[in-house]
Amino acid sequence: MIELEGPLGAGKTTFVRHLLRAIGVEGRIKSPTYAVVELYEVALPNGDTCAVSHFDFYRFNDPREWEDAGFRDIFAAPGLKLCEWADKARSVLPVADLVIHIEPVGEADERRVQVDAFTSAGLSLLR
Repeated sequence: MIELEGPLGAGKTTFVRHLLRAIGVEGRIKSPTYAVVELYEVALPNGDTCAVSHFDFYRFNDPREWEDAGFRDIFAAPGLKLCEWADKARSVLPVADLVIHIEPVGEADERRVQVDAFTSAGLSLLR
């Protein structure tokens, strides 16, 4: 799981869109702000596919939604999970492999990005 942190307008969703394009997602890439999750399938070089789930927990207020929406099943399944506003669902989320902090710098379109690893998988990704 990769968490994306930063204030509104920092570029979290833009980062995810570019990442999804880079790994082969075609078609429209929607923000999950209202749906909470958008699901994608990415073709792997070996012919298999990888599930990618893009979450935006900005409007997540009740941990009971976790079970009702089937998020436990999504997180238990293999695949890449990208989470914006993870702090709103902290009590039900697993430990992130990576946390990407995105901060706007001044008035420009410049961003400061810091990546922290919290698991062995996260450390492998950083290497």
